[in-house]
Amino acid sequence: MLIINEQQIQQLYKMADAIKDISAVLKAKASGKINNPHRTVLEFPEHEASALYMPSADSAGNVSAVKVVTIFPGNPAQGKPTTQGVVLLSDATNGEHIAMMNASYLTRLRTGALSGIATDFLSKKDSRILTVIGTGAMAFEQVLGVLAVRSIKKIILVNRTPEKAQAFGEKLLSFGVDVPFEIASDVSNAVKQADIICCATRSNEPVFRGCDLQPGTHINGVGSYLPHMREVDGTTVLSADKIVVDDLTGVKEEAGELMHAAASGNWSFEEVHAQLGDLVVGTEKGREVQEEITFFKSVGAAYFDLAVAKGVYAKAKEAGVGMDVEV
Repeated sequence: MLIINEQQIQQLYKMADAIKDISAVLKAKASGKINNPHRTVLEFPEHEASALYMPSADSAGNVSAVKVVTIFPGNPAQGKPTTQGVVLLSDATNGEHIAMMNASYLTRLRTGALSGIATDFLSKKDSRILTVIGTGAMAFEQVLGVLAVRSIKKIILVNRTPEKAQAFGEKLLSFGVDVPFEIASDVSNAVKQADIICCATRSNEPVFRGCDLQPGTHINGVGSYLPHMREVDGTTVLSADKIVVDDLTGVKEEAGELMHAAASGNWSFEEVHAQLGDLVVGTEKGREVQEEITFFKSVGAAYFDLAVAKGVYAKAKEAGVGMDVEV
């Protein structure tokens, strides 16, 4: 079994790779080649934490995978990361377990790639201002995903702790992102300026007011992934001209803001415009009108992790990276 750590993955595998591999697995899913059983979620209320167990298989690529990811918001106070995960990759022709790799960076990267693909289909081509609400670990790859598909000229960062937003902006600069950023204390104004909004929080309450959205805005919502979480409000859901989701089955059971809207009786899941794979294969259209408000909701799915893990494994084998161990 090949063991691949996070540093090795970061050196080998970039946003462009993830966008390519996620696009490919969306096509495979559309053609019925992906088996994606429902994830198992264990919650630890005393820590406001959770653990997710996510299996999947790709019959076209003859691989299967299981990702285990834990999310413990209190960890930073102990000097540990909030999100920790591993992926076990197996050969689906003989059952051999071929690789184990760190999944924390890969989770962030594949989620950023999903938002990048959605942004490419749903945002205005001339989008210039990106507002990021929540500057935790997941948000960094959200920015990279948007920058991979749009020529952003200004990034507005919103966080309850301005110092964290400042550190986030400086991290972008040190990474080589040559786009000026500013820290916003007024969420309403930051939303009104935005062409694209990325929300990456674990909030249980909406993080902005839908009435502040301007015509033509595109929103990526990736932070809330449990029924009680809500990053966007009912006004946003109702005012969106197109709502696109990463995986409809998962969203119906895990996207708190959409579940809340459906429970209110003012909206139903039948109003979802498309799954992201429908846009990729061309069976549904993305943005058609400049003034449309569009919303991409992502809760994740195991086959996205499978796609990037498979890509990392191929690159690692080619480059001779990783540690071969007997288990």
